[in-house]
Amino acid sequence: MLYEKIIEIIVFLLSELKNNKQLADVDIDNLSKLGYTQNEINTAFSWVYSKIYAGEKIFLDEKSDTRSQRFLHDTEQNIISAEAYGYLVQLKELGLINNMDIDLIIDKIMVSSYSSISKDEMKSIIASYLLDIEEMNDANSRVMINLNDTIH
Repeated sequence: MLYEKIIEIIVFLLSELKNNKQLADVDIDNLSKLGYTQNEINTAFSWVYSKIYAGEKIFLDEKSDTRSQRFLHDTEQNIISAEAYGYLVQLKELGLINNMDIDLIIDKIMVSSYSSISKDEMKSIIASYLLDIEEMNDANSRVMINLNDTIH
């Protein structure tokens, strides 16, 4: 649930940026009032800043991605709930993921042992995908801080 909260904050931050708001103008106190911890907020900001610092695009170029929409196969519909798929579409519309990412995420789900995917489980899968959680244990392979890291 921890990383899912970070993704929720990242989605919020990107929504603010899409509305022409600067990161410095985001009300951190409001995020705290919504129940997010300072570590979760810092980690989300760290992810966004790391993308900017590395020169990566935060928002995917809409022109490079077709406006087509992927439909789920009957087998995929039996496993992925409408709410979970809707969340994927929401992240695509926000520009956080693209059609290729959606295909990769769905492929990952289909080859795993999931019998059904709820929206919360989808958030967890997306958090793992976007935050490279598998690589986060190696301090030399990441720019983003972990929740238990200490900055000196």
